[in-house]
Amino acid sequence: MPDPLVTDPVHTRGPAARTVPVTFQSAGATLLGVLHLPPGPGPHPVVVLLHGFPGNERNFDLAQALRRAGYASLVFHYRGSWGMDGSWSWAHVLEDSARVVARLRESETASAHALDPGRLAVIGHSAGGFAALMTAAADPGVAAVGSVAGFDFGTAAAACQGDPAVRAAYLEDWAGELLALRGTDAQALVTEMEAAGDAWSLARLAPRLATRPVLLIGTGRDTVTPAGVHHAPLVDAYLAHPVPGLEHHVFHTDHALSDHRVALARTVIAFLDRHLKDTTR
Repeated sequence: MPDPLVTDPVHTRGPAARTVPVTFQSAGATLLGVLHLPPGPGPHPVVVLLHGFPGNERNFDLAQALRRAGYASLVFHYRGSWGMDGSWSWAHVLEDSARVVARLRESETASAHALDPGRLAVIGHSAGGFAALMTAAADPGVAAVGSVAGFDFGTAAAACQGDPAVRAAYLEDWAGELLALRGTDAQALVTEMEAAGDAWSLARLAPRLATRPVLLIGTGRDTVTPAGVHHAPLVDAYLAHPVPGLEHHVFHTDHALSDHRVALARTVIAFLDRHLKDTTR
């Protein structure tokens, strides 16, 4: 099989590869996305890629690699980010993620783009990793899920409530990330996270993810989601439950996986191939 990291797909039969702008409605807001469709008649397995806060790394390289590997891949923006309608909040990230995933599985959307609604995965980065795990836990129709440098809001909320210095650091850091967002501020974001508290703990999701493949990737040089805080405890919790389909890795890289993008793509594609590839086709 051609290497999807270095080889373009060969157009043999059916439609050619396409890049399609798509829109979604979520709570009255219009969200814009880009659907990367592989060649062939399908139906194609589909991967929703969830970016983080504020979305400086949007994983378009991963979307293209997934397409070359035979997966339809979607990148979209949440409410209140990068020119989208509405206001940004953590709850809106969760609501928008759930809505987009559900919409892709609806027959009208699946038929229009030759998608296989039974083979849908959600992969998220940072706050998107949190949203991916939360979305999959609430939606049994998600066939596989992955979190890359995921941010555990339950853990962060407990740290803020236990140490004023930690809370002040989040306020300072998040205040510097708001340019691409609208309708929020750092105080509102920290307060929302604290109010959710343990309800947004990713470890609590283990029972609802126990029947599905789960990929957790931690980052060893990461000051945003240090692996010892946001990754290792989650791995331990999922192993202890257990989550039999768990796969976990730590890459020695920064929060954006700046020097591990090829390793990231290979790991994600291999994970999806093991669980979503249709061996009957």
